[in-house]
Amino acid sequence: MLQPLRIGHVVLKVRDLDRSLAFYRDLLGFRVSSTMSNVMIFLTATGANHHDLALLRVGDSAPSAAPNAVGLYHVAVQLADWEAVKDAHGLLAERGLLRGTADHGVTRSLYTADPDGNEIELFCDAPREEWEGRVADAMTVRPLDLD
Repeated sequence: MLQPLRIGHVVLKVRDLDRSLAFYRDLLGFRVSSTMSNVMIFLTATGANHHDLALLRVGDSAPSAAPNAVGLYHVAVQLADWEAVKDAHGLLAERGLLRGTADHGVTRSLYTADPDGNEIELFCDAPREEWEGRVADAMTVRPLDLD
């Protein structure tokens, strides 16, 4: 059996690179690490990796995936802490981009979507003492208390 270390990066297919770059760079705060002509943009969250996310241009006429189709459900982007999640909530709500919130017991999460409808979860871990050693019991979906 293989022994994975981590997920290395995610590549998302997008219709318009400029529009998607504005979302991921200007709203979510990723930094461009490289580009491949007008086909791909590579982004990093912290600079620790050459890229964490890549955007692949598929063109304006590319169809959207059906909501019940097999495939990627969402990409989760970890934020620094609870204060960062609350700040993100305010920003997304102000821009009309907030799709939902959830307290998952192990994480505190917000949901949005990029310009092509790819769902993005923004989260911070819940305090370790709330779930360590009992993840299966702690994981849930409850309303997120933002106070």
